[in-house]
Amino acid sequence: MTGRVHYSKSGAVASVLFDRIEARNAMTWAMYEQLAEACRAIASDSEIRVAVFRGAGGNFAAGTDIAQFRSFTGGESGIGYERRIEASNELIERIPKPVIAVVEGNCVGGGLIIASACDIRISAPSARFGVPIARTLGNCLSPFNVARLLAHFGPARTKRMLLFAELISAQEALDCGFVARVGDAAGLGQMAGELCTRVSGQAPVTMLAAKEMARRIGTANVPNCDDLIRQVYGSADFSEGVEAFLAKRRPQWRGI
Repeated sequence: MTGRVHYSKSGAVASVLFDRIEARNAMTWAMYEQLAEACRAIASDSEIRVAVFRGAGGNFAAGTDIAQFRSFTGGESGIGYERRIEASNELIERIPKPVIAVVEGNCVGGGLIIASACDIRISAPSARFGVPIARTLGNCLSPFNVARLLAHFGPARTKRMLLFAELISAQEALDCGFVARVGDAAGLGQMAGELCTRVSGQAPVTMLAAKEMARRIGTANVPNCDDLIRQVYGSADFSEGVEAFLAKRRPQWRGI
Protein backbone atom coordinates (compact mmCIF):
# COMPACT_ATOMS: atom_id res chain seq x y z
CA MET A 1 0.00 0.00 0.00
CA THR A 2 1.25 3.45 -0.90
CA GLY A 3 0.64 6.71 0.89
CA ARG A 4 2.52 9.10 3.08
CA VAL A 5 2.01 11.83 5.65
CA HIS A 6 4.25 14.71 4.60
CA TYR A 7 5.61 17.11 7.21
CA SER A 8 7.10 20.49 6.34
CA LYS A 9 7.81 23.79 8.03
CA SER A 10 7.84 27.37 6.76
CA GLY A 11 8.83 29.91 9.36
CA ALA A 12 6.44 29.62 12.30
CA VAL A 13 3.94 27.43 10.41
CA ALA A 14 4.08 23.62 10.28
CA SER A 15 2.18 21.74 7.57
CA VAL A 16 0.97 18.13 7.65
CA LEU A 17 -0.41 16.63 4.42
CA PHE A 18 -2.23 13.29 4.17
CA ASP A 19 -1.28 11.92 0.75
CA ARG A 20 -2.88 8.74 -0.53
CA ILE A 21 -5.03 10.17 -3.24
CA GLU A 22 -6.07 6.89 -4.85
CA ALA A 23 -7.75 5.83 -1.56
CA ARG A 24 -9.12 9.26 -0.54
CA ASN A 25 -6.21 9.45 1.91
CA ALA A 26 -7.30 6.39 3.92
CA MET A 27 -4.61 5.90 6.54
CA THR A 28 -2.23 2.94 6.63
CA TRP A 29 -0.32 1.90 9.75
CA ALA A 30 2.79 3.55 8.28
CA MET A 31 0.87 6.79 7.74
CA TYR A 32 -0.30 6.79 11.36
CA GLU A 33 3.33 6.41 12.44
CA GLN A 34 4.35 9.31 10.19
CA LEU A 35 1.53 11.41 11.65
CA ALA A 36 2.80 10.66 15.16
CA GLU A 37 6.33 11.67 14.14
CA ALA A 38 5.02 14.93 12.70
CA CYS A 39 3.09 15.69 15.90
CA ARG A 40 6.20 15.13 18.02
CA ALA A 41 8.26 17.34 15.71
CA ILE A 42 5.72 20.17 15.93
CA ALA A 43 5.43 19.88 19.70
CA SER A 44 9.21 20.00 20.25
CA ASP A 45 10.04 22.85 17.84
CA SER A 46 9.99 26.16 19.68
CA GLU A 47 9.97 28.11 16.41
CA ILE A 48 6.59 26.71 15.36
CA ARG A 49 3.55 28.68 16.51
CA VAL A 50 0.75 26.99 14.54
CA ALA A 51 0.15 23.84 12.47
CA VAL A 52 -2.09 23.15 9.47
CA PHE A 53 -3.43 19.67 8.64
CA ARG A 54 -4.76 19.03 5.13
CA GLY A 55 -5.47 16.17 2.73
CA ALA A 56 -4.23 15.86 -0.85
CA GLY A 57 -6.38 15.47 -3.95
CA GLY A 58 -9.60 17.08 -2.74
CA ASN A 59 -10.26 14.88 0.33
CA PHE A 60 -9.21 15.26 3.95
CA ALA A 61 -9.06 11.61 5.02
CA ALA A 62 -11.36 8.61 4.66
CA GLY A 63 -10.36 6.83 7.85
CA THR A 64 -8.22 3.74 8.20
CA ASP A 65 -7.42 1.49 5.24
CA ILE A 66 -9.87 -1.40 5.58
CA ALA A 67 -7.57 -4.07 4.12
CA GLN A 68 -5.46 -3.87 7.27
CA PHE A 69 -8.34 -5.26 9.34
CA ARG A 70 -7.97 -8.64 7.64
CA SER A 71 -5.10 -9.40 10.01
CA PHE A 72 -7.33 -9.04 13.08
CA THR A 73 -7.90 -12.24 15.04
CA GLY A 74 -10.68 -11.21 17.42
CA GLY A 75 -11.78 -8.76 20.05
CA GLU A 76 -8.33 -8.14 21.51
CA SER A 77 -7.11 -6.99 18.09
CA GLY A 78 -9.88 -4.41 18.13
CA ILE A 79 -8.92 -3.16 21.58
CA GLY A 80 -5.30 -2.84 20.48
CA TYR A 81 -6.33 -0.96 17.36
CA GLU A 82 -8.59 1.49 19.19
CA ARG A 83 -5.84 2.21 21.73
CA ARG A 84 -3.39 2.79 18.90
CA ILE A 85 -5.73 5.24 17.19
CA GLU A 86 -6.51 6.94 20.48
CA ALA A 87 -2.81 7.44 21.18
CA SER A 88 -2.41 9.05 17.74
CA ASN A 89 -5.31 11.43 18.34
CA GLU A 90 -4.05 12.31 21.80
CA LEU A 91 -0.72 13.35 20.27
CA ILE A 92 -2.62 15.84 18.08
CA GLU A 93 -4.53 17.23 21.06
CA ARG A 94 -1.33 17.51 23.11
CA ILE A 95 0.47 19.65 20.52
CA PRO A 96 1.03 22.82 22.60
CA LYS A 97 0.16 25.10 19.68
CA PRO A 98 -3.05 25.71 17.71
CA VAL A 99 -3.79 23.14 15.01
CA ILE A 100 -5.98 24.07 12.03
CA ALA A 101 -7.68 21.40 9.89
CA VAL A 102 -8.38 22.41 6.29
CA VAL A 103 -11.12 20.10 5.03
CA GLU A 104 -12.27 19.23 1.54
CA GLY A 105 -14.33 16.25 0.39
CA ASN A 106 -14.46 13.20 2.63
CA CYS A 107 -13.72 13.68 6.31
CA VAL A 108 -15.11 10.40 7.59
CA GLY A 109 -14.33 7.65 10.07
CA GLY A 110 -10.83 8.07 11.41
CA GLY A 111 -10.47 11.18 9.28
CA LEU A 112 -13.28 12.84 11.22
CA ILE A 113 -11.63 11.87 14.48
CA ILE A 114 -8.34 13.44 13.34
CA ALA A 115 -10.21 16.63 12.43
CA SER A 116 -12.02 16.60 15.78
CA ALA A 117 -8.67 16.44 17.59
CA CYS A 118 -7.59 19.65 15.85
CA ASP A 119 -8.45 23.02 17.41
CA ILE A 120 -10.31 24.69 14.56
CA ARG A 121 -11.65 23.53 11.22
CA ILE A 122 -12.28 25.40 7.98
CA SER A 123 -13.82 23.67 5.02
CA ALA A 124 -14.90 23.79 1.42
CA PRO A 125 -18.61 23.38 0.61
CA SER A 126 -17.78 19.89 -0.71
CA ALA A 127 -16.80 18.60 2.73
CA ARG A 128 -18.78 15.73 4.26
CA PHE A 129 -18.43 14.63 7.87
CA GLY A 130 -19.48 11.35 9.45
CA VAL A 131 -18.76 7.87 10.77
CA PRO A 132 -20.89 5.53 8.60
CA ILE A 133 -19.53 2.31 10.15
CA ALA A 134 -22.99 0.96 11.02
CA ARG A 135 -23.60 0.76 7.27
CA THR A 136 -20.14 0.00 5.91
CA LEU A 137 -17.90 -1.94 8.29
CA GLY A 138 -19.59 -2.94 11.53
CA ASN A 139 -16.88 -1.84 13.96
CA CYS A 140 -17.06 0.82 16.69
CA LEU A 141 -15.20 3.79 18.13
CA SER A 142 -13.31 4.11 21.39
CA PRO A 143 -15.11 5.86 24.26
CA PHE A 144 -12.65 8.76 24.00
CA ASN A 145 -13.51 9.27 20.34
CA VAL A 146 -17.24 9.06 21.06
CA ALA A 147 -16.65 11.69 23.76
CA ARG A 148 -14.94 13.91 21.17
CA LEU A 149 -17.89 13.66 18.83
CA LEU A 150 -20.39 14.33 21.62
CA ALA A 151 -18.45 17.42 22.64
CA HIS A 152 -18.40 18.79 19.10
CA PHE A 153 -21.75 17.69 17.69
CA GLY A 154 -23.98 16.96 20.71
CA PRO A 155 -25.91 13.72 21.34
CA ALA A 156 -28.46 14.09 18.54
CA ARG A 157 -26.03 14.62 15.67
CA THR A 158 -23.57 12.08 17.06
CA LYS A 159 -26.31 9.44 17.14
CA ARG A 160 -27.34 10.34 13.60
CA MET A 161 -23.78 9.70 12.50
CA LEU A 162 -23.23 6.51 14.51
CA LEU A 163 -26.68 4.88 14.45
CA PHE A 164 -28.04 6.06 11.10
CA ALA A 165 -24.70 6.42 9.27
CA GLU A 166 -25.62 9.92 8.13
CA LEU A 167 -23.04 12.27 6.65
CA ILE A 168 -23.25 15.90 7.71
CA SER A 169 -22.76 18.66 5.16
CA ALA A 170 -20.28 21.51 5.49
CA GLN A 171 -23.17 23.89 6.11
CA GLU A 172 -24.56 21.81 8.98
CA ALA A 173 -21.06 21.44 10.43
CA LEU A 174 -20.78 25.23 10.28
CA ASP A 175 -24.21 25.69 11.88
CA CYS A 176 -23.31 23.51 14.87
CA GLY A 177 -19.88 25.08 15.30
CA PHE A 178 -17.70 22.12 14.34
CA VAL A 179 -16.48 24.10 11.32
CA ALA A 180 -15.49 27.73 11.92
CA ARG A 181 -15.63 28.92 8.33
CA VAL A 182 -16.70 27.61 4.93
CA GLY A 183 -15.13 28.99 1.77
CA ASP A 184 -14.34 28.05 -1.80
CA ALA A 185 -11.70 25.36 -2.10
CA ALA A 186 -9.43 27.71 -4.03
CA GLY A 187 -9.48 30.19 -1.17
CA LEU A 188 -8.92 27.79 1.72
CA GLY A 189 -5.17 28.25 1.63
CA GLN A 190 -5.50 32.02 2.02
CA MET A 191 -8.08 31.57 4.78
CA ALA A 192 -5.76 29.21 6.64
CA GLY A 193 -2.89 31.65 6.16
CA GLU A 194 -4.87 34.48 7.71
CA LEU A 195 -5.67 32.32 10.75
CA CYS A 196 -2.01 31.31 11.05
CA THR A 197 -0.94 34.94 10.97
CA ARG A 198 -3.44 35.82 13.69
CA VAL A 199 -2.57 33.06 16.15
CA SER A 200 1.18 33.36 15.52
CA GLY A 201 1.06 36.76 17.20
CA GLN A 202 -0.84 35.61 20.28
CA ALA A 203 0.48 34.49 23.66
CA PRO A 204 1.79 30.91 23.31
CA VAL A 205 1.52 30.05 27.01
CA THR A 206 -2.09 31.25 27.17
CA MET A 207 -3.04 29.12 24.16
CA LEU A 208 -1.19 26.11 25.56
CA ALA A 209 -3.07 26.37 28.85
CA ALA A 210 -6.42 26.76 27.11
CA LYS A 211 -5.78 23.71 24.92
CA GLU A 212 -4.66 21.52 27.80
CA MET A 213 -7.55 22.55 30.06
CA ALA A 214 -10.03 21.72 27.29
CA ARG A 215 -8.34 18.36 26.71
CA ARG A 216 -8.38 17.41 30.39
CA ILE A 217 -12.01 18.41 30.84
CA GLY A 218 -13.03 16.57 27.67
CA THR A 219 -11.43 13.30 28.72
CA ALA A 220 -12.35 13.40 32.41
CA ASN A 221 -14.52 10.50 33.59
CA VAL A 222 -14.56 8.73 30.22
CA PRO A 223 -15.54 5.12 31.08
CA ASN A 224 -13.71 1.94 30.19
CA CYS A 225 -15.59 0.27 27.32
CA ASP A 226 -13.24 -2.60 26.49
CA ASP A 227 -16.10 -5.09 26.88
CA LEU A 228 -18.08 -3.38 24.11
CA ILE A 229 -15.07 -2.99 21.82
CA ARG A 230 -14.14 -6.65 22.34
CA GLN A 231 -17.69 -7.74 21.51
CA VAL A 232 -17.82 -5.70 18.30
CA TYR A 233 -14.39 -6.57 16.89
CA GLY A 234 -14.81 -10.21 17.87
CA SER A 235 -18.14 -10.52 16.07
CA ALA A 236 -18.89 -12.36 12.85
CA ASP A 237 -20.54 -9.17 11.61
CA PHE A 238 -17.24 -7.28 11.78
CA SER A 239 -15.48 -9.98 9.72
CA GLU A 240 -18.36 -9.85 7.25
CA GLY A 241 -18.15 -6.07 7.09
CA VAL A 242 -14.45 -6.13 6.21
CA GLU A 243 -14.85 -8.74 3.49
CA ALA A 244 -17.94 -7.07 2.04
CA PHE A 245 -16.24 -3.68 1.96
CA LEU A 246 -13.20 -5.04 0.13
CA ALA A 247 -15.39 -7.01 -2.28
CA LYS A 248 -17.52 -3.89 -2.91
CA ARG A 249 -20.76 -5.66 -1.99
CA ARG A 250 -23.46 -5.01 0.58
CA PRO A 251 -22.75 -6.72 3.93
CA GLN A 252 -25.18 -9.28 5.27
CA TRP A 253 -25.54 -8.44 8.95
CA ARG A 254 -26.60 -11.25 11.32
CA GLY A 255 -26.15 -9.65 14.72
CA ILE A 256 -23.56 -12.18 15.89
